[in-house]
Amino acid sequence: MGNKITNKMETLKRTKIADIFNPALLNTTVCVKGWVRTRRGNKHVNFIALNDGSTIKNIQVVVDLANFDEEILKPITTGASLCVVGKLVESMGKGQTAEIQAEKIEIYGKADPELYPLQKKGHSLEFLREIAHLRPRTNTFGAVLRIRHHMAYAIHKYFNDHGFFYMHTPLITASDCEGAGAMFQVTTLDINDVPRNEEGKVDYTQDFFGKQTSLTVSGQLEGELGATALGAIYTFGPTFRAENSNTPRHLAEFWMIEPEVAFNDITDNMDLAEDFLKYCINYALENCMDDLNFLSEMYDKELIERLRFVVDNEFVRLPYTEGIKILEASGEKFEFPIYWGADLQSEHERYLVEKHFKKPVILTDYPKDIKAFYMKLNDDNKTVRAMDVLFPRIGEIIGGSEREDNLDKLQARIIEMNIPDKDMWWYLDTRRFGTVPHAGFGLGFERLLLFVTGMTNIRDVIPFPRTPKTAEF
Repeated sequence: MGNKITNKMETLKRTKIADIFNPALLNTTVCVKGWVRTRRGNKHVNFIALNDGSTIKNIQVVVDLANFDEEILKPITTGASLCVVGKLVESMGKGQTAEIQAEKIEIYGKADPELYPLQKKGHSLEFLREIAHLRPRTNTFGAVLRIRHHMAYAIHKYFNDHGFFYMHTPLITASDCEGAGAMFQVTTLDINDVPRNEEGKVDYTQDFFGKQTSLTVSGQLEGELGATALGAIYTFGPTFRAENSNTPRHLAEFWMIEPEVAFNDITDNMDLAEDFLKYCINYALENCMDDLNFLSEMYDKELIERLRFVVDNEFVRLPYTEGIKILEASGEKFEFPIYWGADLQSEHERYLVEKHFKKPVILTDYPKDIKAFYMKLNDDNKTVRAMDVLFPRIGEIIGGSEREDNLDKLQARIIEMNIPDKDMWWYLDTRRFGTVPHAGFGLGFERLLLFVTGMTNIRDVIPFPRTPKTAEF
């Protein structure tokens, strides 16, 4: 009666639902395992939608109630996990090519419908953030997480195929790469009884590392060390910012990709950034189409058109000064005032991309006062060879620069920005011994995923978001 697992179920190899629609499997006996999305039917036949996470598509399991004990089937509710053996046949139903006529069903795990929060009705993204441990089981987050995997793979493949070496930079650091100070401290000191020195300051000599340390905001400085030895490296790992930013674009823990290339100048850097972004987005179009179609249908009708738009168009390249002139002459009423020397906000960046050029934009040669100490000074002594890649809907997706390779100029900038020279001796050694022109950039992985998935909140493209006052799961 289908109430027990049989030897046939034990020996028949499981087929993933992503592979079940292979025409070669039609009219054969198959075994699938997964979680119930829905169950419907009448007194003669039931239809179970089963999904195992390998694809956005469900497989429909047809259950002839004459062959099964009704009591055995009762626990098959949304969220329950099953093993199903049956014949794969062509489906007459709309929207599916094949279905399984169930012969044997085993229930692995029940899901009490009174308690299980993911029922058939739609749920808001805000609610799903509260149950981030279960939201990967939804269609939306299954799609997002599969795309996240494919994008991570594409990034590694791109750099490997272009002769880069993957370098692991430290997560615990004594240097503040950005000079921003918004860093999470790492300590083993008893915070209820902090040791003090004679000046009344925290005595870090008693701490684990013997000095003040923090979680990294960037692997760039160490990446530069790698580039000046291996030629071309990239990092891809978690980074941390202790900014109290409750916005749809900020996380306290996120992933960064940071290539660094010896002998590259700012033009080479722009070429690399454009080619890299187009490769990743094209990879999504070629390998994630089912998930992209779902997200496009549910959240963003223009998603696929926008992805193709980026792949098919040359990026506009213009100096910051020219961008400021365009914004000043636009007649737009911006929330943040625009003037030469202003750090551009998302609204300014999106105007240039979406309204003025209608293409992705790479803005270069920013005022030195709004950029980091390591960026190469231009001859005007006012601007640096920085570059930001600006995308529709996102604004800045990449920030980078040609690095200052002149020791004297770099030391002057470090003094100018009040960065303790004693903390940077190892970094300055790359300019003392065989300095070379070099350049690199940083891409926030979640910013890329926002663009590729069409999601509007960065908390919805990472499995477990870390934000101010939120460190659940």
